[in-house]
Amino acid sequence: MRFSNKVCLVTGGTSGIGRATCLRLAAEGGTVIALGRDRADGAETVQLITKAGGKAVFMACDLTKSRAITGIMKKVLAKYHRVDVLVCDAAMMTFDRLADLPLSQWDTLMLVNLRSLVQLTQLCLPHMPAGSAIVAISSVHAHQTTANVVPYATSKGGLEAFVRGLSLELDRKQTRINAVAPGAVDTPMLWDNPNVKSGTETVDKASVGTPEELAAAIAFMASADASFVHGTTLVVDGGRLAQL
Repeated sequence: MRFSNKVCLVTGGTSGIGRATCLRLAAEGGTVIALGRDRADGAETVQLITKAGGKAVFMACDLTKSRAITGIMKKVLAKYHRVDVLVCDAAMMTFDRLADLPLSQWDTLMLVNLRSLVQLTQLCLPHMPAGSAIVAISSVHAHQTTANVVPYATSKGGLEAFVRGLSLELDRKQTRINAVAPGAVDTPMLWDNPNVKSGTETVDKASVGTPEELAAAIAFMASADASFVHGTTLVVDGGRLAQL
């Protein structure tokens, strides 16, 4: 039970990779705080965990709002007093050519995909004990991408740069920070992608991973098993990058 007596905060915990990560951390003994916007989906995540004998709560939070993040962290710290694991999985995509993209959409995406990671990291770090870990969820789009997803690819490239840079400021024996970069994973974000629907981005269904496979990698990076892993990105893509 690698996360026994550990408080694990997961953004995007209402579906997909985020929910699978919540379930995995709870199954390994963690007390999970799932953050998200949809209360019904959040309640379902908590129900799945508690039915399996785990411990979890859902807290609604709009990651585009700085005050909401500050407020939710006050609640987390008032209740649990610390954060042992921070997993930032929440993300959004846009599918317009950059020339046609309203800057307001760019700004909203950056708030969710990148700024929330920065703010949560700042708020959590003073309350993260020795042996704690931050795992930021990136994407293969940070390395190789397609047309019409420039904001998303940019945010994930920035996320990985953030991880590398911050690792130089942290003592890995106190708090480690790493990223996990999924490839094609069986989530609504993949199948609702207009580029995938149109065939602009080709996805072989045989090469699509499961949220549970990503959750296993995230749990490893958050655990003491990865105590010598710091400031890097683990690509978990079934070899997709090698094929692009």
